[in-house]
Amino acid sequence: MHHRLENISVFVEAVEAGGFSRAAERLGLSRSAVGKAVARLEERLDARLFNRTTRVLTLTEEGQIYYDKCRRALKELRSGEEQLHAGRTDVAGKVRVSMPILFGRHCVTPILLELARQYPNLDLDLRFSDLLVDVIGEGFDLVIRQGPIADGSGLRIRKICSQNKIVCAAPSYFSERAKPQTIHDLEMHDALVYWRSNRLFPWQLRDLDGNLQNCKLKWRLQFDNLEAIVDAAVAGLGIAWLPDWLIRPHLNEGRLLSLLDGFPSTAVDTFAVWPETPTLPKRLRVIVDTLAEKLPGISQEDPMPH
Repeated sequence: MHHRLENISVFVEAVEAGGFSRAAERLGLSRSAVGKAVARLEERLDARLFNRTTRVLTLTEEGQIYYDKCRRALKELRSGEEQLHAGRTDVAGKVRVSMPILFGRHCVTPILLELARQYPNLDLDLRFSDLLVDVIGEGFDLVIRQGPIADGSGLRIRKICSQNKIVCAAPSYFSERAKPQTIHDLEMHDALVYWRSNRLFPWQLRDLDGNLQNCKLKWRLQFDNLEAIVDAAVAGLGIAWLPDWLIRPHLNEGRLLSLLDGFPSTAVDTFAVWPETPTLPKRLRVIVDTLAEKLPGISQEDPMPH
């Protein structure tokens, strides 16, 4: 296809330059390369495009019809390219983003880096923190937040995905214990809990009727880092409740088992938050729209077949 287009643009140039030699000069090709391109085109179309009898290069009737079509098509292609380029240069300027450390690194950043590649005039300042940042006070253009969210004044909020969370443990953990069959059974097990800013992050699981239940937990080990919880779970030290995207490789390779599979899944809603402005800059709109489009696929893989 690429060669076809090349041959077509050489043909159009030959018509507009009024001859092969002049077209060759303009295109930086040899005269014979121009002649060959046109010959290839004629062969493919099974039609003569130029009258070669006269000293002056003139189009045949078929050549004239084809030239009009090609000129229009090339113009369309060029204007399409210009539009794309304008779109790219439109998405310009600096965006300062705050996001949770792990979810940010694993799920959000790959999408933002792809946008940085696509839009050469987009500058990104990416900050990673699991603390609750003050969007306006700390000068952020965009903040990614997880879990229930209070509607702050002067802020716009948009849900961008749900992260599925899975109760899991290593096969070795069950060498001397029975697997939990109900949410209530979890009380008898060692939980690996997430503890940050002096508070326990509760486990809220859906029962068979779909109602959220606060689990009663007992634990010896608490962590303020999800990756450390994954390590402890894989090492067989307890049961964990973790996001799908973080443990998917361990589930796929059997290092962790998904538990309570018959129960409705529990998801954590994830939001984009930004300061309200009279008009949303295009750079910000493109980022939020792209995250809302791509994140669901990354953060919530299809549940594993059983």
